[in-house]
Amino acid sequence: MAKVKTAYVCNDCGSDYANWQGQCKDCGAWNSLAEIKLASSPKAAKDARFQGYAGAANSQQIQTLDQIDLEKLPRFSSGALEFDRVLGGGLVHGSAVLMGGHPGAGKSTLLLQTMCYLAQTMEALYVTGEESLQQVAMRAQRLGLPTDKLKMLSETNVERICAQAEVLKPKVLVVDSIQVVHTDDVTSAPGSVSQVRECAAYLTRYAKQTGTVLFLVGHVTKDGSLAGPKVLEHMIDCSILLEGSEDSRFRTLRGQKNRFGAVNELGVFAMTEQGLKEVKNPSAIFLSRESEAASGSVVMVVWEGTRPLLVEIQALVDDSSLGNPRRVAVGLEQNRLAMLLAVLHRHGGLQVGDQDVFVNVVGGVKVLETSADLALLLAIVSSFRNRVLPQDLVVFGEVGLAGEIRPVPSGQERILEAAKHGFKRAIVPKANVPKKGVAGMEIIGVTKLVEALEAI
Repeated sequence: MAKVKTAYVCNDCGSDYANWQGQCKDCGAWNSLAEIKLASSPKAAKDARFQGYAGAANSQQIQTLDQIDLEKLPRFSSGALEFDRVLGGGLVHGSAVLMGGHPGAGKSTLLLQTMCYLAQTMEALYVTGEESLQQVAMRAQRLGLPTDKLKMLSETNVERICAQAEVLKPKVLVVDSIQVVHTDDVTSAPGSVSQVRECAAYLTRYAKQTGTVLFLVGHVTKDGSLAGPKVLEHMIDCSILLEGSEDSRFRTLRGQKNRFGAVNELGVFAMTEQGLKEVKNPSAIFLSRESEAASGSVVMVVWEGTRPLLVEIQALVDDSSLGNPRRVAVGLEQNRLAMLLAVLHRHGGLQVGDQDVFVNVVGGVKVLETSADLALLLAIVSSFRNRVLPQDLVVFGEVGLAGEIRPVPSGQERILEAAKHGFKRAIVPKANVPKKGVAGMEIIGVTKLVEALEAI
């Protein structure tokens, strides 16, 4: 009997070693090596069909950049404009898309809606490994989806999945989920590092060689990142994450990697009894403010992917009964909050070191860019002084450590988006003030934090 060969692969970077060790030498992660069993026989002898790359390497000719055909990649719509926006304009033939999200976020619902729509005009195959065919059919019936064209398959073996797909020749293929799929060439359990990596590579090769659009559903860990080896994100072309809190009916679809479009693109959906419905004007939802104005609240304009988004930010400053006052940030980076409070004390003359500071972005949106700095500080000052800011005021700008207000990208588009929603006043970096101005809107350009505090 042949001896089983083993190797150890890092879950974070994908580096492999002959023996186990506590730390990965390439990425420095501790206790990240997992054992995998290597196939005893070459896979090429068993599956010669997927060896096109080896033969193609000898037939391809070396070209210069100016000789490469720049014909635009053909795209087709998924049926939802918000989904197409995150994907970079639509689905691309031969692309591999990885969709992640917490349990109950709506991954299977969104893909089932998309597949039922696409199945009306092309061959589509939905492979389910976690649910039975009856469960998927009951969900489709509950959502009122057309069920007469979509092909279904309940299978977890990757070789049999590709064999069935080779017979049907679908244009779109969904595998739900990659953590339950396994291959016969790897003896470890489904969901392990080796199984996930080999199955994803097998399915991706099939998608590239047949021009099939491949959707892989992936689980997420406790910290919200995609589960499985890090090399999984390098294999696919597009990685998207469906987020949403349990107490909110809104879901945000964010692109984390996209070889065919912009990253950090944001799509907004609403969970209804008929499934996920796209929200075409998300700013109107996040701006559902109370009729009576309150202190500590201001509207900011953030840039998500290729469009501006108006979001309300709230701050609460209160006397602290603890020796170490609390700093709580929901939807913002907590370390940046501590830094901005130090800037406010040094360059704004406002001492909140003995106060509890709580900040929140309304609607469950996570703000990752620095254009929210100025709006955050003005909301804190408004709550601390108990002064109400005008409801027709919009603020954005980056605050530096010296108290300067730095410009942000796409400033004019942000101001135009605010004017479209009825805002009459804006406090923005001076470098972002439009030369021609905006009709019906008073724009105040500031260069220092003190100037912004005087303006309110």
